[in-house]
Amino acid sequence: MEKIIRNYKDVLAKVYELRQAGKKIVLTSGSFDLLHIGHAQYLQKAKECGDILVVGVDDDEKVKKRKGPNRPVVSEEERYRMLTFLTAVDWVVPKKINDPSMHLIRTICPDVLVISETTNHRPERIAQMKEFCHEIKVLPPQATTSTSAKVRKIFTQGVQDFAERLSGKVSELLHEMTA
Repeated sequence: MEKIIRNYKDVLAKVYELRQAGKKIVLTSGSFDLLHIGHAQYLQKAKECGDILVVGVDDDEKVKKRKGPNRPVVSEEERYRMLTFLTAVDWVVPKKINDPSMHLIRTICPDVLVISETTNHRPERIAQMKEFCHEIKVLPPQATTSTSAKVRKIFTQGVQDFAERLSGKVSELLHEMTA
């Protein structure tokens, strides 16, 4: 069974069928760039809120706009596919930069919308979300790590390694010039 659903009409049809079968639909979303243990634990907690977990995943353009020009680290197709290997995830739905605000929420009207406490949702935004959801559950971070912290560490270590190598080469060059 294909776990990546690219067409919102297909998502709506599948959700309708599952609701007819009495299933509780849970929705969460994010970038899920450079997948780590916090992501996996967050998605597992989200899955525990119902029967079917739908994960909206921001496309590359949307991540770049929200996180900066050097993100995402992992391309959208790879992020979509990686998430399908997590047992908690039933479906992955790409969220495009040009989608209307809350398009996926409005499309499936989840029984439970799971949001992260680390995402700064304004009260008026949460009120808008509540119009389309039976319940909103706010989860705390599930790990002390974050993708941004990992990217900073990789970048900082790379710069530090480069500086050390450059320093050695400069010393060699100066030694050759003065010898």
